[in-house]
Amino acid sequence: MADLQEVRPAFELRNRNYIVTGGAQGIGLALTHAICEMGGNVAVLDIQSEPAVAIQSLSSKFGTKTVYIQTDVTQQSSLQTGFSKALEALGGRLDGLVPCAGIAIDKPFVEQTWEEFNKIQEINVRGTFFMAQLAAKQMLAQGSGGSMVLIASQSAHIGLPGYRMAAYNASKGAVLMLARALAVELAPHAIRVNTISPGFVDSEMTRIVRALKTQQQGAQMWLAPPLQRLSTQSDLTGAVIYLLSDAARHTTAADIPITGGLHAGTIDGLIHYE
Repeated sequence: MADLQEVRPAFELRNRNYIVTGGAQGIGLALTHAICEMGGNVAVLDIQSEPAVAIQSLSSKFGTKTVYIQTDVTQQSSLQTGFSKALEALGGRLDGLVPCAGIAIDKPFVEQTWEEFNKIQEINVRGTFFMAQLAAKQMLAQGSGGSMVLIASQSAHIGLPGYRMAAYNASKGAVLMLARALAVELAPHAIRVNTISPGFVDSEMTRIVRALKTQQQGAQMWLAPPLQRLSTQSDLTGAVIYLLSDAARHTTAADIPITGGLHAGTIDGLIHYE
């Protein structure tokens, strides 16, 4: 019994510092809120010129430090400047990273253009790669370890009928493998790297695709997961908090699917089209 440790304190992020890219909206905003709720300080990097109102209230709501820095993850100079400003605002120390900046396009494979492919890879893959590199360099310099949670997707694991997202699938497959490679390489330095793989998340981007798909194929596609609903951004936060925290101190190179069960199968083994 002497080796047993209390569970609740292990999930605390109090007095730790994190960077979240793409944090001005969507999943990134939800994760920023969750980190602050658990006591962490967050520097939010996003391309929008102004932070969301929700970000501005987090510091007073949770008693944590929250800063917003406009950053374009597709531009090397902007990425490096944004990271440097974030690190300075956080007092020169970084404990974790959650790179959420990402885009998708639903379009037949044979019609996807060079420019569209490049934009997806620049944001989803290259932006994630070099932000993780900056974070790793800082964590190595500190010598105290850290945690990164990269955002993969069900699209890194499966291809669904009717979804013309080849460039997006390829980008998320790259993110998944990047996390595994970094987890192995950085493990000797106590830097953990994991991923979550969300399924269909109820977001503005998803609603646009959903409206189109409903017109083409009916609503059943969106009730395909065994739990028969889209996930919300809040469905993702618990897993990320776990992976950032000491509760996951022996967890690295892991992927947590949050798909409502879609990664295992549909409710009756079939995807329906009306």
